[in-house]
Amino acid sequence: MRILKDLFNLFYPKLCANCDNQLIKNENAICTFCRHDLPLTNFTNYSENKITKTFYGRITIEKAYSLLFYRKIGITKKLIHELKYKGNEEVGVFFGNWLGEMLIENNEFSAIDVIVPVPLHPKKRRERGYNQVSKFGKALSNHLEKPFVEDILLRTSTSKTQTFKARFERFNNNDTKFQLSNVAALKNKHILLIDDVITTGATLEACAKELQKTEGVKISILTMAYTE
Repeated sequence: MRILKDLFNLFYPKLCANCDNQLIKNENAICTFCRHDLPLTNFTNYSENKITKTFYGRITIEKAYSLLFYRKIGITKKLIHELKYKGNEEVGVFFGNWLGEMLIENNEFSAIDVIVPVPLHPKKRRERGYNQVSKFGKALSNHLEKPFVEDILLRTSTSKTQTFKARFERFNNNDTKFQLSNVAALKNKHILLIDDVITTGATLEACAKELQKTEGVKISILTMAYTE
């Protein structure tokens, strides 16, 4: 099996999702050089930081964290684009493993009960073929030893892509709606709500408001990146 794997890698080498250089042994999705260039947020306070302040007066959250800063130009944008539009789900696995190891070490999200992703509308999921945060969530689940539940929060409305809309337009887009498929299953649960990028926080806010219709629910938020 090892010989077959080596032959496969010889003819179909794994490339860095940012620079396209060939990955070497023990590198996954991103090469070591590009990893050192990633703009880490390095938030040390999980209960009060730029992300939690984004949601002040909108929803109540326990904790929030993002691994990277997302900028108009740069490595984070390239990696998220690879994950979201080019089918490179290994980027999500890479970030899920990184954050999972970090959170186990610092014990910040040890109180959560379940991991829930921001869902795609079924139509968009069929078009794309996957939810870009699914493998991210499954990797987190493996490290945190908490269930990843993908079919309990559903998106019931479609909306055009937000990528090229102005920030003000995205914030005021109230067309996106969500619905719980099983309210009772989340009663008194601490939910870790995950997504790829926080921009205005409007989508996460809409998800949290639906989740908070359940009695005793607490919400924490975790994403790969945060828009400065």
